[in-house]
Amino acid sequence: MAELPEYLTPDLWLDQIFSSKEAQRGGVVKRQIRDVERLVGRQAFARALERKGFQAVENGRHFVVFCNGAPIRRVR
Repeated sequence: MAELPEYLTPDLWLDQIFSSKEAQRGGVVKRQIRDVERLVGRQAFARALERKGFQAVENGRHFVVFCNGAPIRRVR
């Protein structure tokens, strides 16, 4: 596993995700679960989602984050 640069803090990593163009438009972003666990931890990630009013689902090896407050309906 590659070592992280010193400047990449958990807060900075979360800020980068939530300041992306897609997140700012209220879209969807995905991140690998292993990266979330390694960089910020599940609990801190969940708290950040809560603060933003976003929702996320876990599927396979990814978290899919819905960067809006709209309901999530499973199609199939």
